[in-house]
Amino acid sequence: MTLDYATLELLRQNHPAWRLLRSDHAPLLASFLQRVFVIPNVRMMAQADLSEALEDELFHLREQFGDAAYPKTALEYLNDWAGSEKGWLRKFYVHGSDEPHFDLTPASEKAIAWLGTLVERSFVGTESRLLMLFELLKQMSEGSETDPQTRIKELQKRRDEINAEIIRIEAGDLPLLDDTALKDRFQQFTQLARELLTDFREVEHNFRSLDRRVRERIALWEGAKGALLEEIMGERDAIADSDQGRSFQAFWDFLMSSSRQEELTALLERVLSLTPIAELKPDARTHRIHYDWLEAGEHTQRTVARLSQQLRRFLDDQAWLENRRIMDILRGLEVRALALRESPPPGEVMAIADLAASIELPMERPLHTVSAKTAIAAIALPQNDGDEDEQPWLMEALYSQVVIDKERMTRHIRHALQDRSQITLGALCQLHPLRHGLAELVTYLELAGKSSRTVVDEDATETITWQSAGADGKQILKRVRLPRVIFVR
Repeated sequence: MTLDYATLELLRQNHPAWRLLRSDHAPLLASFLQRVFVIPNVRMMAQADLSEALEDELFHLREQFGDAAYPKTALEYLNDWAGSEKGWLRKFYVHGSDEPHFDLTPASEKAIAWLGTLVERSFVGTESRLLMLFELLKQMSEGSETDPQTRIKELQKRRDEINAEIIRIEAGDLPLLDDTALKDRFQQFTQLARELLTDFREVEHNFRSLDRRVRERIALWEGAKGALLEEIMGERDAIADSDQGRSFQAFWDFLMSSSRQEELTALLERVLSLTPIAELKPDARTHRIHYDWLEAGEHTQRTVARLSQQLRRFLDDQAWLENRRIMDILRGLEVRALALRESPPPGEVMAIADLAASIELPMERPLHTVSAKTAIAAIALPQNDGDEDEQPWLMEALYSQVVIDKERMTRHIRHALQDRSQITLGALCQLHPLRHGLAELVTYLELAGKSSRTVVDEDATETITWQSAGADGKQILKRVRLPRVIFVR
């Protein structure tokens, strides 16, 4: 990758790791997140536990620098760090729990790891890295050789070298690594071992990104289902059979071998007992680094299995048919809206049939069924509130040139549920009045449809109102009646 000016400027503005380093709270962020997540190799932590740990950290900092240094509560900081504009923590729900959980994002771990490289080291080894690079080149060259005779010659050469070494040892010539060489190699081992743990979060992130891309292709697919399956699921699994999946599976198969685990344990005990290595005072967790690999690998393995299962469920017959029907509805709306926008008949208001398809979309959280009738109720039941000039305000709202900040609206829902167990969409719109009218309301309905923690009361209705500027610039009261939508914590 070329680090030209445009690339670096884009990274400076958008990459979470760069934003973390530029943050005024970078020392707090890096030290706290490293202590809580990186060092103990924690892959998720409940909101209550993480908030309590951060509150203790803030208490000690306020004693040193005053209350004004960190004025917000621990939970406010955590939610801020998990927001899309920061991206330093990932906030999610685990199956069977109503409490939010947090994990470190790959970008944050990269920033913390880079900060660790700034600390001056008393010894920097180079020999072991050169040998490792040379060995990698040999493996690639030998592993890609298709001529049997060439490979046999290479094996015979290695056999002769081993036999010669055996003869030297039997003659009393026993070459040993000196203290410097041992320290060099151990330093390289600890660095690679820690980097491997760091890579697991990025591996999981890549799996989730791949899962989202596949889902997008499924949602936008216009052909037959068989053709989709052939394109996306032609191999055993769209996620596990990716380059990322195959590489991880090879690592996992190697590490899950009981003989390899026993060998790793014996080697670590032997190496850590050497006097030159003991003088380096290695981290106590180095004794069990391979178990940390196993724990991180198991977490990633569960993520892959869950995403693969959800992807298969996403392709089942019911979800497939509902998705196609919804896309047909949306395309019909778009065509009708464009036609009305280009030549609106006087006094015509668009009407939409009462549709009651059942939508069930698998997420990373428990599933919930939401009626499609609710998702378009606001459009199907427009109210003009007695205005004599029945202009097609629906089209005007839908096509007004505004940008809807979905993340801001998501935060409104999250913040409203911090001090209450549930809130209706109507009450939420009273707390945060609609700035852009119907466009924002439809976005709230979209968020409700995607959430597993949304309840729709079809037997009750509520009215949501907002102010909109008319053609003459005067404020007009707009009103929509729809089934009661309840967001639940």
